[in-house]
Amino acid sequence: MPRRAVGELENDVLTILWSAGIPLTPSEVLEQHGSNLAYTTVMTVLSRLWQKGHVTRTQRGRAFGYAPKLSEGEFGAAQLAEALSKVQDRPAALSRFVGTLSGAEARQLRAALDERGRQK
Repeated sequence: MPRRAVGELENDVLTILWSAGIPLTPSEVLEQHGSNLAYTTVMTVLSRLWQKGHVTRTQRGRAFGYAPKLSEGEFGAAQLAEALSKVQDRPAALSRFVGTLSGAEARQLRAALDERGRQK
């Protein structure tokens, strides 16, 4: 079986949690994932996401229910901001990023920038 990219399984689990809209137990995440992952693997991923502060957990019987702290959009924005904070030449990084956007994405970005300008 080919190895997953770093963070791919965490992203898969977060996607499942975002889709659910309610806290899920590790068993429920495993069922939604629909793969041959071990229960302990899902538990480890959820535990790491909790330790990183990406999910909350609440007691549900003998297990914990996990839910994302941020919406998918908020999480993505935070990831982009974190990546950008690590770059010395931010204008160049932003320019290269904008160059990867589709026409529709560029229009959405322009609309968001215009809205932010109106709010200031």
